[in-house]
Amino acid sequence: MSSEVDLPAQAAAGFCGEAETVYPMRLQRFLARAGVASRRGSENLMTAGRVTVNGAVVTELGSKVDPRCDEVAVDGLPVKWGSAPVTLMLHKPAGVLTTMDDPRGRPTVAQLVPVDRYPGLYPIGRLDGDTTGLLLFSTDGRLGHGLLHPSHHVSKSYLACVDGAPSEGALERLREGVLLDDGMTAPARAELLAGQEAEAALALLAVPEDGAPSGTGERRRMLAEARRKNRSVVRLVLSEGRKHQVKRMLAAVGHPVLALHRERFGPLGLGSLAQGDWRELSADELCELEGALAHGAPSR
Repeated sequence: MSSEVDLPAQAAAGFCGEAETVYPMRLQRFLARAGVASRRGSENLMTAGRVTVNGAVVTELGSKVDPRCDEVAVDGLPVKWGSAPVTLMLHKPAGVLTTMDDPRGRPTVAQLVPVDRYPGLYPIGRLDGDTTGLLLFSTDGRLGHGLLHPSHHVSKSYLACVDGAPSEGALERLREGVLLDDGMTAPARAELLAGQEAEAALALLAVPEDGAPSGTGERRRMLAEARRKNRSVVRLVLSEGRKHQVKRMLAAVGHPVLALHRERFGPLGLGSLAQGDWRELSADELCELEGALAHGAPSR
């Protein structure tokens, strides 16, 4: 939330038209209703000692609050029923973990987005540490849950630099679904890029024709090796989100991933957003995401 917003006059009749006649209410429910985070995220904020009620830290789940008179804050910032949720996109660099806290002190996405300005901001899904590209964040738990729920089929588009050149038969296997150790995947869109489109993707994936590739650690070693060997770029569009799914699918058809980049999430692309930078979504983009929830908008 960017500022304190007063409790709407219609709050006594409910939130967003829902009937709400019992006060006080559970604190985590209030935080979720106010757009701070999902219900689970709100519980995490409480147990981390980041939530106060009338100036006192509240960590016990199930604690109650009356939004008509109690003063609730997260990290010292007031939370009022009706505060507008915030959703933004980050162009995630390689070598950064998709977590808001790492006990080992490794770089995390929390260091790249405005968590102080927007308490309760959390990533919608995740990208592996060595994967770059579009990562969404929100304080709107309903939106985040909807975008990740398989029933909505919101697509995600990836560029993968792979070892070797997949045959049409291998691409067809990806399109029909691949049997993994956790079951058959849903059909995917798969294409082998060629010409200038492939070269542009290789540059984005830090596998240039000349000069040393960028990246860190194992990624740098693999990309350097890729320069000396046959490699190609596959665009894979998925409507589900299993762990390491792109890497596992391509490995299953004989083409291990050397570098991976998410170029789109539903209707949204990174545009000119530089690696490591973030921006808030526009009202039109939020409407597009809502449309994706309703119709499973395909990546372009």
